[in-house]
Amino acid sequence: MKALLPVLLAGTLVAGMAPVAHAADTGSWVVHFGAHVVDPKSDNGQLAGMKASIGSDTQPTISAEYFFTPSLSAEVLAALPFKHTIRLDGQKVATTKQLPPTIGINYHFMPDAKVSPFVGAGVNYTRFFNTRGTGLLDGASVKIDNSWGPAAHAGVDVQLAPRWLFTADIRWIGISGDVHVNGTKVGTAKVDPWLYGVSVGYRF
Repeated sequence: MKALLPVLLAGTLVAGMAPVAHAADTGSWVVHFGAHVVDPKSDNGQLAGMKASIGSDTQPTISAEYFFTPSLSAEVLAALPFKHTIRLDGQKVATTKQLPPTIGINYHFMPDAKVSPFVGAGVNYTRFFNTRGTGLLDGASVKIDNSWGPAAHAGVDVQLAPRWLFTADIRWIGISGDVHVNGTKVGTAKVDPWLYGVSVGYRF
């Protein structure tokens, strides 16, 4: 959350200089282009009796948001693959990539204001792929099962112009997958990351 505070402050300052904007019309779309940090929680469970830790990554993201009303919208989030390093008791043992498409519903509290906070909830599907063993697991077949889980969303839209906006947001996604080494389950990777992001949106 601390990493997001400077972004929110900057957005608020920009809002003070922005012209008065209009709320999203019913049936309008907003497409966001930005970037997000995927920051897994600190305790990622036990694998083969050892403490697992999963590293963070940052990638470009894109989302499409459809407004049923000026306040209520549906959103789809997509991104380039995130890459994570997996460590056991501090030793690097694998790398993996994942795609976390997320669908959710957002509620915008003040759609007519220059600064409009919102909250949302939805569902996530995470696909793990290109999982490769290194170090102690070099040459081993490592696989992480794909994951379904809940997602929560909050942030603020700052209107820059009638069709342009700046968004800073934070997400939590429930992600966990069983880990298999040479076909044998060795535990469950509990990722459950926070996502911190900024984006620029265009309404049409």
